[in-house]
Amino acid sequence: MRLCFRIATMVATSVATFALGGSPLGAQQTPDSTARAQQRTLDSLTASMRALEARLDSAERLPAPAPTRTSGAYMNVSFVGLSDFLWSSTPDVAGLQRGGHEPKVRGFSIPNAELALDGTVDPYLKAFVNIVHLLDEKGETSVELEEMYFLTTGLPKNLQLKVGQFFTEFGRQNPQHPHAWAFGDQPLVLNRMFGADGLRSQGARISWLLPTSFYAEAMLSVMNSAGPTTYSFRADDSGEIHGGVPMERGVRGGGDMLYVPRITASFDPTSTQTLLLGASGAFGPNNTGPDARTAIYGADVYWKWKSPRAAAGFPFVAFQSEYLARRYDAASRPSQYPQVVTVNMPSAMLRDDGAYAQLQWGIKPRIVAALRGEYVNGDHASLEPLRERRTRVSPGLTWFPTEYSKFRIQYNYDQRRSWGADHTLLVQFEFLLGAHAAHKF
Repeated sequence: MRLCFRIATMVATSVATFALGGSPLGAQQTPDSTARAQQRTLDSLTASMRALEARLDSAERLPAPAPTRTSGAYMNVSFVGLSDFLWSSTPDVAGLQRGGHEPKVRGFSIPNAELALDGTVDPYLKAFVNIVHLLDEKGETSVELEEMYFLTTGLPKNLQLKVGQFFTEFGRQNPQHPHAWAFGDQPLVLNRMFGADGLRSQGARISWLLPTSFYAEAMLSVMNSAGPTTYSFRADDSGEIHGGVPMERGVRGGGDMLYVPRITASFDPTSTQTLLLGASGAFGPNNTGPDARTAIYGADVYWKWKSPRAAAGFPFVAFQSEYLARRYDAASRPSQYPQVVTVNMPSAMLRDDGAYAQLQWGIKPRIVAALRGEYVNGDHASLEPLRERRTRVSPGLTWFPTEYSKFRIQYNYDQRRSWGADHTLLVQFEFLLGAHAAHKF
């Protein structure tokens, strides 16, 4: 800015000198008096320009005004609609497809319609909200606040705080919404351990990005242990696990909260490969007795290869697998089947485990073939038939016309010990409206 004024000063001085080089018409002045008048005019103009430049210098040395703290500087708004058509060899589709965002009847259904909001609250916080609409098997609509939480953006020491209601970071798939799944239904082992809607509750999570040469993050969530989405803990429908009648159990102290630790690390074996490893746990009370507890352990792996000549991310190959095991301390409790057992059921340590492994092959831009194999198993299945062994194999094919729509076809071959084999065909369509926040890799 000062340079511009100096150039202007030089130009103005030159113009004045040229303009004052002649006398006004009719003036009668001697050469000496003319020269003196010109010099006085030039000196006055130069002094004025220097005074203006001095004021500019003074203004530039003043401290800049403090930045204004913006509130709600932006907000993404999106809507994701999911529509399914299902046909199964069993008319009891609800007994076969037990996930909360899976079809419950033969024919058409809308298992998930999600309104998502996210944005900046202020320089220190971001906020996320997910409101989900569901249509049940009778076509009745229900609405639930699936997630609502804030994330800090500037804590020291690579720390981050998350507070509100959210899916807990246990393994790879539990924190994901249905539109991010590689298949149209959730793995059997997640349904067995966390129930129809996955493990989520109200609470807080602290995470620490470790100071390592590779990506590594440690997390700890502290959550409420009651409610329909804490299935293996103080949920009302946990009688499906232990075959008894749940008791009323309140919070007496910190030991009655749900604790979910997780650690994860990422490596790049080559320039075209990424490997992620994780371990998780969930520890809290259950409602079979005043001191009964549940422990769930999990390990997960994710590997992806992408061609160095990839176009729009294709071709690629991705592998994902999770293993979970549960120890459920079932205290002595009244039977929920009084016609079978008329006395209190004895205490027992119930054990369940299960795993899934899935492979995705991005054949060419926007076409993905996938295959998933899985099993779950539990002891004392006589207490509750839903805890018996089950296996499933699922091939599928997905086509993305654009990044805003998706068509999927999937076949399930189910083998349940007491029911035998079932066959299911699932056709799925999904669309996205608006700007949706990016999903964590």
